[in-house]
Amino acid sequence: MNYRDCSLGELALSIPRASALFRQYDLDFCCGGKQTLLKAATRQNLDLEAIEAGLAALATVPLEKDWRSAPLPEIIDHIIVRYHDRHREQLPELILQAGKVERVHANKEAVPRGLTKYLTMLYEELTSHMMKEERILFPMIKQGMGSQAGGPVSVMESEHDEAGELIEVIKHTTNNVTPPEDACTTWRTLYIGINEMIDDLMNHISLENNVLFPRALAGE
Repeated sequence: MNYRDCSLGELALSIPRASALFRQYDLDFCCGGKQTLLKAATRQNLDLEAIEAGLAALATVPLEKDWRSAPLPEIIDHIIVRYHDRHREQLPELILQAGKVERVHANKEAVPRGLTKYLTMLYEELTSHMMKEERILFPMIKQGMGSQAGGPVSVMESEHDEAGELIEVIKHTTNNVTPPEDACTTWRTLYIGINEMIDDLMNHISLENNVLFPRALAGE
């Protein structure tokens, strides 16, 4: 298969664990999911052949669920349970842990200063965003009015971009979510949780931007 001419979003949705591979290379498959692998890898001066080899190895594993062909109401229900509910659980705990790390290790150079603030901002933005989806956009799509939802979809995509920008700030603040060698258990647990949250959020945004929204706008 010619991977380099496929979009990052398509590859993330069609190859198991491709999203994890893309994260290793810092490739944006959610908000930037429409760009081809070739364009993205060239822009970041990455080893395209190594990425393609990784994708080829992952492609030998059967896809557990192909959301590209699932009914839209099923996709929506999955998003709410798998991602919305999960974000509501994850972020308050991460905020508490970040506050503790910033407070206890305030005198250390590697402390992620401002992390609590940025996680709180992300939580507040996502809380508002998910509420709008659940109360306005998702009901429209389930009622077969997706082709009339251009306005709400545009707002949601813009808010996805804003969430992506906050994630970049969080990554910068945490040395790409990498704890220092002398990090305590709470610090390491916090960074494990942040990495899981970022994975979830990127897959969440990818499923909406690259599958749900285009199909809904096309009138399904």
